[in-house]
Amino acid sequence: MKKILSWLLFVLSFTCYSQTITIKDRGTDLPIDLVSIASEEPKAFVITNAKGQADISSFKSSEKIQLRMLGYKVVTMSFKELEDSAFIINLEPSGISIDEVVVSATRWNQMSKDIPARITAISAKDIALQNPQTAADLLGSSGEVFIQKSQQGGGSPMIRGFSTNRLLYTVDGVRMNTAIFRSGNIQNVISLDPFAVEKTEVLFGPGSVIYGSDAIGGVMSFQTLLPELTATDKTMITGKAVTRYSSANNEKSAHFDINVGWKKWASVTSFSVNDFGDLKMGSHGPKEYLRPFYVQRVDSVDVVVTNPDPQIQRPTSYSQINMMQKIRFRPNDKWDVQYAFHYSETSTYSRYDRHIRYKNGLPRYGEWNYGPQKWMMNNLSVTHNGNNKVYDQMTIRAAHQYFEESRYDRDINKSIRHIRIEKVDAYSLNVDLNKSFGIKHKIFYGLEAVRNDVKSKGIDENIVTGISQAGPSRYPKSTWTSYAAYLSYTFKVSERFLIQAGARYNQYQLNAVFDTTFYPFPYTTAKINNGALTGSLGFVFRPTPKWAISTNVSTGFRSPNVDDAGKVFDSEPGSVIVPNPELKAENAYNAEIGIAKVFGESVKIDVTGYYTVLQNAMVRRDFTLNGSDSIMYDGELSQVQAVQNAAVATVYGIQAGIDVKLSSGFGLSSDFNYQVGTEEVDDGTVSPSRHAPPWFGVTRLIYTHERLSMQIYGVYSGSKKFEELPQEEQAKTEIYAVDKNGRPWSPGWYTLNYKAMYKFTDNFSVSAGLENISDQRYRPYSSGLVAPGRNFIISVRADF
Repeated sequence: MKKILSWLLFVLSFTCYSQTITIKDRGTDLPIDLVSIASEEPKAFVITNAKGQADISSFKSSEKIQLRMLGYKVVTMSFKELEDSAFIINLEPSGISIDEVVVSATRWNQMSKDIPARITAISAKDIALQNPQTAADLLGSSGEVFIQKSQQGGGSPMIRGFSTNRLLYTVDGVRMNTAIFRSGNIQNVISLDPFAVEKTEVLFGPGSVIYGSDAIGGVMSFQTLLPELTATDKTMITGKAVTRYSSANNEKSAHFDINVGWKKWASVTSFSVNDFGDLKMGSHGPKEYLRPFYVQRVDSVDVVVTNPDPQIQRPTSYSQINMMQKIRFRPNDKWDVQYAFHYSETSTYSRYDRHIRYKNGLPRYGEWNYGPQKWMMNNLSVTHNGNNKVYDQMTIRAAHQYFEESRYDRDINKSIRHIRIEKVDAYSLNVDLNKSFGIKHKIFYGLEAVRNDVKSKGIDENIVTGISQAGPSRYPKSTWTSYAAYLSYTFKVSERFLIQAGARYNQYQLNAVFDTTFYPFPYTTAKINNGALTGSLGFVFRPTPKWAISTNVSTGFRSPNVDDAGKVFDSEPGSVIVPNPELKAENAYNAEIGIAKVFGESVKIDVTGYYTVLQNAMVRRDFTLNGSDSIMYDGELSQVQAVQNAAVATVYGIQAGIDVKLSSGFGLSSDFNYQVGTEEVDDGTVSPSRHAPPWFGVTRLIYTHERLSMQIYGVYSGSKKFEELPQEEQAKTEIYAVDKNGRPWSPGWYTLNYKAMYKFTDNFSVSAGLENISDQRYRPYSSGLVAPGRNFIISVRADF
């Protein structure tokens, strides 16, 4: 009897074990993390954990299971074939593919071949090699996103001629944009920790059908570390520890994360700390960029001090911490529950472009700093694989985010420090569902509710006496809400032709209460209650598996937020922005066509052309307050302006890329972006768009062999002559070089760079690089901060 029981236990344990697949790299025999395993019948989807393992018991009876990982050949097998292979699969590095798994288009895992929009992805492997210091640098490493920086603690992406609150950020599917995202350059993206990002996707063009307001130029989707379950009966403990040093700003960073996985429960904990010193610019470039002096407070007096090294940008240093905790419960194949806590906080950091602004031959400010930028998110998501009449899959996301930012400014040798503090509580609830009808028809639909509570406080502090008193706040006390429903439909006409259409209705409301203590507004409250209808229609035609043609027409919108309708601030010396409660949504209309072609197994070329029109654009224009065109603001008579629906803007451009797989592990890739933007100005004439940078791109020569990865690459950007600068940029003489006629202009630039990573063992690797090898001194278009000069980077990583 004991023998029979032992035999039964053996069979059961073997059966259980045999449904755990292990996927490895054929060349290195190392496990591959994040491999997508999918089946349509039965509907199932899993990804491998850090051990390269996944439980595929839900795939039983499937005749077609696809294993996909970027950089590897797709493997298609039945469950029986996997079983015959003892559930051990070795993937071979691929040549070139125009297909990968993405989530940003519909919030669900989809093949990029089924999406008529352009999407680029940045993998964890790319991040490890490039070693970006911030999430803004991470986006810039794609070669398809231009990054503007006003200070080192910042980074404002520009995509297809749009920026700031006309772009949308999501973190694990949760909207990050708030009601105080402004039209000026923002730095909220640095709250995200590159060490904790598993994958980043950029969806180009309007994404308002799925994501709502602000998704005009594109959507940046960040997917952070996922708690991984064990695929066996043994508890799985994995993680990594990373340290990094960079010479250009004396960066010292450290990161640690640990994943503990059981069969049904998993936890991942992540912690990072960064310390950045003052940034040093390069040696060869415009002398106007040098920093010959700076302001210090000495014995209660602001003193202009000679900078001992004019290449060092003082003050630009700051520090940051990031923490993340996730818990996952997956009781069976039907349910997946995840809770995530994120927290990020920076030190106080200087707004460098204001520190180089001058008045009467002296620095204008004695201080101009952002206070600590804080971001916290609690996110609960519940996914159910229902496979019923209403939905195949449903995900409910309930999230709360807390944002805090502040500004501290004081004119040189003045005693009054102006302090403005903003706090936002952002609540969101999303219900997203999908349903297939056979193999040809699929719908994605859902509901969304968003609420932002904005609190703002102003303090005027006398730094000599220490006495503080209430000052004007930047924003009124406000509530911004949005309610929406959307539907997207995919019709797979044949294996070669696909149609995708979608629509969304959004109702948005803004309620604000104004304080008239400091400014005589002719109103004490403001209410906005309007709706927006958006849609999209796209086609994908694939004459062969290696040839794809896509077209897409879509609309997007941005509803007025608290920053648009209720802000009081100085946009520039002598001008003050006042609230305008009469604002309506601005609308974008976009058309694009994309072509991708793979030649043999070694060359891929893709080109996308687009044209976007923005109507009812919210722009700054001269305004009146109680019949007056000027008011006193912070002790200065200032021209009254307000954000108004007063312009039409257009953007058109081309995005192109080429990937070449050469022999013996070599490869070549290049991405190029060209965009032209125009917008109406006060007098009805047309000016270049502020957020359409000059052409830019990146070209990489790549070598990979077993445990070694190397890249030599060039990053480059074109120039903007004085006549090509937007009118408001022409006035920012402090951030631009000077042409032969004494006028501001933005010179073109390039850098040559080298990166390498070597995996000494399965658990220990070192990556190093030398950026801007020729030590160029350059300032990316519209940036206040000069880019780093020659920069040596070394990073050590231990996996366990």
